[in-house]
Amino acid sequence: MTPVDSHGLISIRRSTHSPVITMVGAAVLVGLLSAAPWIVSQSLASILMNFFILVIMATMWNLLAGYAGMVSIGQQAFVGLGAYATLYLAIKGMNPFVTIPLAAAACGIIALPITYLLFRLRGGYFSIATWVIADTAMLIIGTIALLGGGTGHLVPGLSNLSPTALTDAEYLATWIVALLVVAGTYFLLRSRVGLVLASLRDNEVAARSAGVRVTSARRMVFVIAAAGCGAAGAVLAISQPFVQPGNEFNLQWSAEMLFVSMIGGLGTIEGPILGSIVFFVLQQSLQQQGAWYLIIFGALAMAVAIWQPRGLWGAFRDRFHMELMPVGHWVRETKRPK
Repeated sequence: MTPVDSHGLISIRRSTHSPVITMVGAAVLVGLLSAAPWIVSQSLASILMNFFILVIMATMWNLLAGYAGMVSIGQQAFVGLGAYATLYLAIKGMNPFVTIPLAAAACGIIALPITYLLFRLRGGYFSIATWVIADTAMLIIGTIALLGGGTGHLVPGLSNLSPTALTDAEYLATWIVALLVVAGTYFLLRSRVGLVLASLRDNEVAARSAGVRVTSARRMVFVIAAAGCGAAGAVLAISQPFVQPGNEFNLQWSAEMLFVSMIGGLGTIEGPILGSIVFFVLQQSLQQQGAWYLIIFGALAMAVAIWQPRGLWGAFRDRFHMELMPVGHWVRETKRPK
């Protein structure tokens, strides 16, 4: 407690509710999702896998744009490179599931020198440059005969499992990667790095004047986001084992990342998760409606951008003063005890 005057105190807390409730709820949710392959149908497990992949991508995109101010429309470059890293290592005889962390690391390493080119640009120029890099990566991969060229290649090493065992393994791999990405982002934002990113998000000029190494912070975030998208690409290659450039480097991935982050709420951990839930509910409900499917998506995006620019989770948080994964602090004035 910090005194403010003779009538009250300032209460500073991480959350407005008991963290025990959040921890118990998180433990139950993690347990249920971990056991999902054995308690839900295979079709629902497949939908959940695609949901987790989108959560991974959107969380990484939100870390870039929502915290570091880098609006990328080329993150599909690292999704594709992660998928092809898994394919290459599997062709060389490695278990595809073991390649996931290696694919993520490879994408992070590739991203590091790319930052020295991209960070010379700002705003729309930066965004377009990321798209150019993604298309360049796709064209280069398409010329490599070992990886199937432009027609694609099947990921080897998965046929020795039965269909049921393979589905269970694919689900658990995707779920574990999603859990690690979300948890890792949460702990990153609660660290000193999170304070730096919050200062960048609020006012870059003020952050620079306070001595924040803005370029270094952004470079680190870009590399982390590239590694996360690479991990998403790796599990995508395992869950959809025929890898081809047109699918893995598809601009649709960046469009979906942007959509769910904006709908859910930029600059929050919960936002991309909520946005992904909205996306999949609409997708499963409206996929039989033809062109109306995309029209409704676009109308929803415009409505949120105009009337609720902080996203659905931002509106919920402002209304009920609640966060499931708090990374900041709530400051309230309380009455002085008599």
